[in-house]
Amino acid sequence: MAEAFDVIKEGASDAPVRILLAHGAGAGMEHEFLSRLSALLAGPQIEVVRFNFPYMSKRAQDGKRRPPDRQPVLLAHWREMVRVFAHPGLFLAGKSMGGRMAAELYQDGEDEMNAAGLLILGYPFHPPAKPDRWRGEVLKQIKTPTLLLQGERDTFGSRAELADFPFSPAVSVHWLTDGDHGFKPRKASCVSEQENLQQAAGRIRAFIAATRVSG
Repeated sequence: MAEAFDVIKEGASDAPVRILLAHGAGAGMEHEFLSRLSALLAGPQIEVVRFNFPYMSKRAQDGKRRPPDRQPVLLAHWREMVRVFAHPGLFLAGKSMGGRMAAELYQDGEDEMNAAGLLILGYPFHPPAKPDRWRGEVLKQIKTPTLLLQGERDTFGSRAELADFPFSPAVSVHWLTDGDHGFKPRKASCVSEQENLQQAAGRIRAFIAATRVSG
């Protein structure tokens, strides 16, 4: 049944940990950012399953650009993916919109996700240059163990903007040096994009290990 879904699997199928990884609003599961991060994570201990939301699956079929599905559709697809790819060591992960939707699963106290934790890669706190359109409230309230990886100069929510943000005690925040929304730094920062991605992967592995021990 799982094979009917639009997914890419990497790593051992019998790995003790499975990461379900959702894409952002503008690019699907084959986006370079997700491909590179998945390659750094997948192996004997972690299976990474990337998937497309319905609108992106349609784009992949006919090449027509579409706006993201509405939030109820995105959340319903997340729930279905969790059901189909259930795993005793499951972590939900998402880039930007995909991560925000994973967090929203728990906004109303849902606890049937059966996931050990959340991994959010660049949370879209607001659209670029539109700080009045704020959408980060869920990260004040969430109780599920959550790792937020955010670029320091992310135009969707920078380190300076979030200096006083009251994150929930369940949220661990790590800032990628001079990173943009895709963790890419400027040349003058003396840090490479690959180094930031490697650091992100290292933080994810450490978070997974700590969460599984404490759980």
